[in-house]
Amino acid sequence: MKLPPLVAHVAVFIGAALVSAFAAASDTRPPAPDPDRYRELVHVVRQDCGSCHGLTLKGGLGPALTVEALADKPAEGLVATIMGGRPGTPMPPFRGIVTEAEAEWIVDQLMRGFPPDAGLPATSSLN
Repeated sequence: MKLPPLVAHVAVFIGAALVSAFAAASDTRPPAPDPDRYRELVHVVRQDCGSCHGLTLKGGLGPALTVEALADKPAEGLVATIMGGRPGTPMPPFRGIVTEAEAEWIVDQLMRGFPPDAGLPATSSLN
């Protein structure tokens, strides 16, 4: 039995809506670090990454890390770059400085607009 075209289109539409809903439900943000580590990570990105990518993250020796510049980049690739660096370029690996979960959080924040630097907490492990 062949379905009428309207019924087939409605079925495809409902299926696409369900797939989209399940995808959105599984799209979770990386957990935020504790408040002191949050401040440390923001400081590291703004100062250390900013030394090449510009203190406003709009580019310098390295490319811009703005929402617009990262819009078409896959998050997994950016995390891999943070963790492993880019051989043959000045981009160093940050493995050992940040965890993979922290790199995921950094990428998530960069893709949303990175927060301003409030300075290091008094008890920072980076002091």
